Amino acid sequence: MQLELHEHSILEKQFLTFHRENLQVYDKLVELAFILKNRGHRKIGIAMLFEQLRWLHALETTDISGFKLNNNHAAFYSRMIMDRNTALDGFFKVREQAR
Repeated sequence: MQLELHEHSILEKQFLTFHRENLQVYDKLVELAFILKNRGHRKIGIAMLFEQLRWLHALETTDISGFKLNNNHAAFYSRMIMDRNTALDGFFKVREQAR
């Protein structure tokens, strides 16, 4: 996805770097979003999925280093997911993005 950014903010650059290095995070967020949508949810906050990912990581691995999923990335993920998946368009609660 090409985010429509003229000048990347520091947060946007950090997000894009994290995303490129951790594509599985996007895939899992999409999977979780579709599970909820298919169960009848119409709109959710991405923070709920972030917490679920952290919880699943703790259950499914023996990694005690601490899975790092920066909350600053949440808004970028919610917009990316909705942009790439028309069935999820409008699914996440989002605020207007400051420029």
